[in-house]
Amino acid sequence: MTALTLSTAAVPGLRADAIVIGVAKGSASKAGGPVVAPGAEAVDRAYDGKLAGVLETLGASGAEGEVTKLPAPAGFKAPLVVAVGLGDRPGKGAGYDTEALRKAAGVAARALTGVKKAAFALPLTDAADAGAVAEGVLLGAYSFDAYKDNGKSAKNGKNGKAPLAEGVLLGGKPRDKAYKAAVERAVAVAEELNRARDLVNTPPNDLDPEAFAAVAQAAAKEHGVKVQVLDEKALAKGGYGGILGVGAGSASGPRLVKLSYTSSKAKKHLALVGKGITYDSGGISLKPAGHNETMKCDMSGAAAVFAAVVAAARLGLEVNITGWLALAENMPSGSATRPGDVLRMYSGKTVEVLNTDAEGRLVLADALWAASQEKPDAIVDVATLTGAMMLALGSRTFGIMANDDAFRSAVHGAAEEVGEPAWPMPLPEHLRKGMDSATADIANMGERMGGGLVAGLFLREFVGEGITWAHLDIAGPAFNEGGPFGYTPKGGTGSAVRTLVRVAELAAAGDLG
Repeated sequence: MTALTLSTAAVPGLRADAIVIGVAKGSASKAGGPVVAPGAEAVDRAYDGKLAGVLETLGASGAEGEVTKLPAPAGFKAPLVVAVGLGDRPGKGAGYDTEALRKAAGVAARALTGVKKAAFALPLTDAADAGAVAEGVLLGAYSFDAYKDNGKSAKNGKNGKAPLAEGVLLGGKPRDKAYKAAVERAVAVAEELNRARDLVNTPPNDLDPEAFAAVAQAAAKEHGVKVQVLDEKALAKGGYGGILGVGAGSASGPRLVKLSYTSSKAKKHLALVGKGITYDSGGISLKPAGHNETMKCDMSGAAAVFAAVVAAARLGLEVNITGWLALAENMPSGSATRPGDVLRMYSGKTVEVLNTDAEGRLVLADALWAASQEKPDAIVDVATLTGAMMLALGSRTFGIMANDDAFRSAVHGAAEEVGEPAWPMPLPEHLRKGMDSATADIANMGERMGGGLVAGLFLREFVGEGITWAHLDIAGPAFNEGGPFGYTPKGGTGSAVRTLVRVAELAAAGDLG
């Protein structure tokens, strides 16, 4: 991954391949031209204070996501200046929003593919800004090319060019503890988030439940996290009917992975549960043509939980975290669960399966009940659960449901704080009746309208009494089928990893509500 350093070096004499500066949108009352952001003073002076005019001539406006390249001024060691748009200029006395900095750094890092070293002279007012820029650089430089050109691109990156090798953050304070901690946090979180992206992008023929469990075991051993893996026999012995039912049609057996990170100073216990369908064909309720191609991403929730637990361990957070990865492959075959079958879940409840493509809630139900047995202070589950949530919130925003309004607000606040768009959603009681079954305790389907909320109500049935719980439906933002934007690549995004880490930090600080 891209190496990062903090530096107070003067821009003109810095040996690098490029200097990244920020440009904001100017006020309409002042002709609306681009405005050079703080951090770029030395570059502006070298252009005799006319850098904004030069950039405007080249078509720059300062809009978010905009990149303008120009030759560096005479006397600079770096040959290239890269001006990246920051969006609207903040009001007088205010600093730039951390998410704007994160996005700008990500856009610049992606634009510098093939470059060895770049210096980022973006506006930093405090350690949080430095952390945001560091995160943006590391996430924006991400590339997944392991399956291209016989593996050569795994080293060479996009179009045969390696991702940005080194980023230098100018304006930071290398000896300041807060700045160092912010960058170290960014590195830990970004590395694990990028690991989650790798898992989501890995083809399902190479990432079945057993292979996913093996990755989790290796990482857990490396970072001092305890791990337990339940295979088919253990799941059958334990009565995990939901996970077994979903995995029944596949030649690749299901797994339930438990990751345990503990801190001697912890006062809270947080459980994280992730849906890990390594490939979702829909089962007997087969998905229509055109809906199968990206279903390797249906394990994004488990990838997010896995990454968050490991990141928490690397950061040494003072909170106990248990991660549950409910892993299965949903395939049609002679042994597959049929519509109309009844499964006896780990909780003892019976579920009539009306649609085998509503499988995520079945594996999560078993994992939620398993998590509940340890009586954690709170449970957060993460899943690419429903197309209905995508219809409601689009492709960049995930929904948050909970059995406690204050907790839902706290999780929503954490998501917004780290730059992950999310929206609080209700759990209307009248929708529960639609899942009544004449055969079993509950059906896995209810009313079509409000399907994302129905799924949340189903999951609530398997949360232990008195336990605070939230459900994140990341169906929209987990996999980006369009072009890259900000620090978000095409393909697996690592959605919810940063939210989960922030929730864990808040739990450690006793500020989770």
